[in-house]
Amino acid sequence: MSDTGTLTRADLAEAVHGSVGLSRAESSELVESLLGHMCDALADGENVKVSGFGSFILRDKGERIGRNPKTGVEVPIAPRRVLTFRASQSMRQKIAGSN
Repeated sequence: MSDTGTLTRADLAEAVHGSVGLSRAESSELVESLLGHMCDALADGENVKVSGFGSFILRDKGERIGRNPKTGVEVPIAPRRVLTFRASQSMRQKIAGSN
């Protein structure tokens, strides 16, 4: 992992290179291809489930009334599609066990 405590695409490609033995360029292409397929599926309205990791779920939120906290003026918030992530049970256990 990088010094910032964030796992990056480069970190993933390096992990693939180290464990699978592909060249660095091939590892990077593999990671980009995988992420591209996930993005395309989500853009097409499909949910993405990775067993043992979690699910990326699209949700449509309806229009609602929001309030400007500074002025108190009510403002309509347009309907939109949001992406949520739900960790798998095994992922939750791994995360809880690392504390």
